[in-house]
Amino acid sequence: MAISVWNLKAELASEALAKHGAEAQESIAHSSTLYHVLAETAKSAKRVLHTRDHLSPRIYVFRDNGVDMAERIGQFLYVLEKQGVRNLMLGTFGTGVFHHNVAMSRSYNTLEHLKSYARRDGLAVTDLMDSQVHGGLTYNDFLLLPGKIDFPASDVITESRITRNVVLKTPFMSSPMDTVTESNMAISMALLGGIGVIHHNQSAESQASMVAAVKRHENGFISDPVVLSPEHLVEDVLDIKARLGFCGIPITDTGRLGGKLVGIVTARDIQFRDAHTPLSQVMTTELVTAQQGVTLSEANDILRDSKKGKLPIVNAAGQLISLLARSDLLKNQSYPLASKNPTSKQLYAAAAVGTRPSDRERLTLLVEAGLDIVVLDSSQGNSIYQIEMIQWIKQTFPKLEVIAGNVVTREQAASLIAAGADGLRVGMGSGSICITQEVMAVGRPQATAVYAVAEFANQFGVPVIADGGIGNVGHIVKALALGAGAVMMGGLLAGTEEAPGEYFYHEGKRVKAYRGMGSLEAMEQGQAAKTGTKLGKYPAPKKATTVENAATSRYFSESSAVKVAQGVSGDVQDKGSVKAFLPYLHVGVQHSLQDIGLRSISELRKGVHAGNVRFELRTASAQVEGGVHGLNSYTKRLFA
Repeated sequence: MAISVWNLKAELASEALAKHGAEAQESIAHSSTLYHVLAETAKSAKRVLHTRDHLSPRIYVFRDNGVDMAERIGQFLYVLEKQGVRNLMLGTFGTGVFHHNVAMSRSYNTLEHLKSYARRDGLAVTDLMDSQVHGGLTYNDFLLLPGKIDFPASDVITESRITRNVVLKTPFMSSPMDTVTESNMAISMALLGGIGVIHHNQSAESQASMVAAVKRHENGFISDPVVLSPEHLVEDVLDIKARLGFCGIPITDTGRLGGKLVGIVTARDIQFRDAHTPLSQVMTTELVTAQQGVTLSEANDILRDSKKGKLPIVNAAGQLISLLARSDLLKNQSYPLASKNPTSKQLYAAAAVGTRPSDRERLTLLVEAGLDIVVLDSSQGNSIYQIEMIQWIKQTFPKLEVIAGNVVTREQAASLIAAGADGLRVGMGSGSICITQEVMAVGRPQATAVYAVAEFANQFGVPVIADGGIGNVGHIVKALALGAGAVMMGGLLAGTEEAPGEYFYHEGKRVKAYRGMGSLEAMEQGQAAKTGTKLGKYPAPKKATTVENAATSRYFSESSAVKVAQGVSGDVQDKGSVKAFLPYLHVGVQHSLQDIGLRSISELRKGVHAGNVRFELRTASAQVEGGVHGLNSYTKRLFA
């Protein structure tokens, strides 16, 4: 196959070009390799590029006879096609590759040529999610196409909104399940930039104490510190340490906030002391304090320089107003992404409740403990019970953020948004331990559900949370691309050290129990507390026991004599600490967005909406190809 090239006039090209004329004419009939036209000076090259009239009608082909092309300046190639003449600049040190008589190069002209294609690679999200064409999709049914990388992955911002007024630094939430989220998980999730939703399959008092533990874990100014009097005993301090995890306690003459500060008790003060020793005999009385009105930054500087563990804030009369803890300074350094209330500087606390009348009393206790976000826990959120609950909450606690759900359709979402919901949970039957779709024949594939609800709800400023079906980093990014503000994880976090329950060994593997809230074991939890019924092979933690069972409430089964399971019980392998696992998820999301060529979740959402972020459907064969295959055995390590 001969490739034709326009010859440059000798006076505009170099002398070397003119010398090859005869040789080129002789070889034109036999040319089948890569040929180059050389312009040896930048001056002539520039003139030729912009002066089409200086092209000769004669056709020459020049063979590359071993000349080092990369050392030449201003290489230009003119290729004659059936449709006409194309002018392609290869660049100072460029090279060209011939394909079907068209010279393809890395120049700006390739970008111009790209525009000539009638269709872009991949699909827009609206085409991908056309359920009349493709049916319902899960996260495994599609991929995002890569973009251009011009920034490091560490630059990617993962901030995202989960309610109208709450923004997280990382889009991760833990599910309100009795084998996933209690205070330890909620604290760790918040420290790492996410948030944990404390389950309600326990007494209201127990759940409120967990909320209080989250709120007390990190503070700015502690406006309601635990205070004792000189008459209290060492055993009172030990009791506080056992319940709340700290023992640096200010002592006032009245034993209350607002009393005159007379001392402070620390862990060292009570070491080797009899439990019945009065605090007046062990407390430290030489104190470093700050005056009321000091800024948080100034107070932090005083605390840092004092080398003390606590800094009491007092008024002019020496009365205790608030407290600052050194441990909070250390947490600020160790956990820069921590999810905090911007006013109090305390960690965000979220908890789930049902929609029964008794749940209103439960919610009152939770709000008194410092609750920031309430999650209404129901498998089917579009009910009159939930609508009335939302309306009551908004009237009673107008500053409390309400996440409603679960929903999978626009119609469901519309009812809850109209009632006043600040966020929505999306998902029905997509969790790894959920069998609702199988048993009830009701639900929706998760990717389709997330897109449909998010597309509708985001128009009203209501974020959605993709709840269920999350098995890896890729699923997280896909959910975010479809419009979710965050993902809620159950099975992915079960098995971590912070999840409730004890490790045990099953078939030689170290595991923890994990069960769906629709499982019979979860539904029978309260009944077991009253009758001594066995809880099966995978019992929940003892704290989960409650007469008012949250599982039956979630699935509207309180009055049913026969319980119909919508979940299963099992175990999950030990994943180590969530403080190692969640950073892996975070960095994974950053790298994924880098591959897509976007610097933030906000840019991802805008790019999808504009049609610039493209998707590709995956056949069953494509899914096999994209996974591990062709190996006799392998080890899958997710992070190190």
